[in-house]
Amino acid sequence: MAPFYITTAISYVNGVPHLGHAYEAIVTDVLARHMRQVGADVFFLTGTDEHGEPVADAARAQGVDPQVLADRNAERFRALMPQLEVSNDFFIRTTDEQHKLRVQEVLARIHERGYTYMGLYEGWYCPRCADFKVENEILDGNRCPIHETELTREQEENWFFRLSAFQEPLERLFAERPDFVLPQHHFNEARAFIASGLADVSLSRARLNWGVRVPWDPGHVFYVWFDALLNYYTALGYARPGEDLTERYWPADFHIIGKDILKFHAVFWPAMLMAADIEVPRHLFVHGFLLGADGRKMSKSLGNVLDPFEVLERFGADALRHYLCREVTFGHDGAVSRDGFQARYDGELANEYGNLANRTLNMIERYCDGVVPTAGTDEALRAEFAGLFPRVDELLARAEVSLALEEIWQYVRRLNRYVEERAPWALAREQSRVGELQMVLASLAEGLRAVTIALVPYMPAKTQSLLEALGVGEREERAFAAAGYGGRVSALAPLFPKST
Repeated sequence: MAPFYITTAISYVNGVPHLGHAYEAIVTDVLARHMRQVGADVFFLTGTDEHGEPVADAARAQGVDPQVLADRNAERFRALMPQLEVSNDFFIRTTDEQHKLRVQEVLARIHERGYTYMGLYEGWYCPRCADFKVENEILDGNRCPIHETELTREQEENWFFRLSAFQEPLERLFAERPDFVLPQHHFNEARAFIASGLADVSLSRARLNWGVRVPWDPGHVFYVWFDALLNYYTALGYARPGEDLTERYWPADFHIIGKDILKFHAVFWPAMLMAADIEVPRHLFVHGFLLGADGRKMSKSLGNVLDPFEVLERFGADALRHYLCREVTFGHDGAVSRDGFQARYDGELANEYGNLANRTLNMIERYCDGVVPTAGTDEALRAEFAGLFPRVDELLARAEVSLALEEIWQYVRRLNRYVEERAPWALAREQSRVGELQMVLASLAEGLRAVTIALVPYMPAKTQSLLEALGVGEREERAFAAAGYGGRVSALAPLFPKST
């Protein structure tokens, strides 16, 4: 199978990790883990964005050097990944010397090809976005459309990138690749921005020192977005010491990003790559915002925040991963809350999946001396389950993380109904129905194995425990859509104990 390269956006180090960062890392990890299951050679990148005015301003406010702030907060983001069971292959920091050298190399190539010039820029600027806003983006009262804070009017002599030169190439890209940006409503938004007409954009900042130096004009640093966007490309050059992975993994299959940075990724990024004669990525998948239960964007001051660290400490990463993928339709805004988490945890993880696992293992232990019967499985149930793996694979190939989990969960519920329909405890009371009992328990074990393998990308720790208890081997038996098995089961503590 062809290599598969997937990335998150990189996180600004002017703040500390929050639920939105966790969400993006988790859903990206689900896709990476699934692709490994189907046999792909996967490279998964995440990291931190450490240059630019927001970082410099935050460091100044705290009375520290920007590098000190970057070092401190980058480690917080890096440490979050294993806490979330995220399986990234590399963690890039844009203050890495290797990254900075490759940024200079690529942007020098763009300069040499005639796509830059010196000019005077005047416009409305948002320091929090590190972005100049065009007129049709600005809210009433000269406010930022993302942060709703008042913009400042700034004038500066900068190097410019000839974005306007890519009006037709970008229109052609969107015409030829209708799945370049997913889901469709974000594709339409990006295409409309291009259709409104592209103006050249500032490539450098003269009054800022915290950034990557412009090699042909060291009095300037690159505008942070040009530095940051290139991380997806530069990382492949040094992620593995002594090895350049660019030819192996580029172009990226999926950039997973938030909707607030759509313009930079869907317009600036492909134009930059075209200017440098580098192939553009295959897909961008754009997710929405996590909202409080009241439908407003989460805010500590409003008291509507679900604290990821509190959930991790009390319930573990798998419970948080399940909840975020289940509660919020990937690609759209969605409300999350403590009450919503509790309902999903008790109703689905403890009562449905956890209870199914423990009942199945206990009945095999009680009625079959702990050995999965080698009897054939229920033909009707087997026919129903035949569609599980193809359907989940089809959905995850399009990054439909939530829909794929809903599909799996229908099979979890089907197995619970099967237990009630076939009542193994009743079959065990009749000696003449031993064969039927063995068939039912073999079917339950096989069904549980199948849904658990499908759930591995979503809940990697709990599913590993259950697969071990089911006696499923470590390698080919855990591959996606693997064949059946038979073996000895072992005791398993409740996967998701009822909360008190």
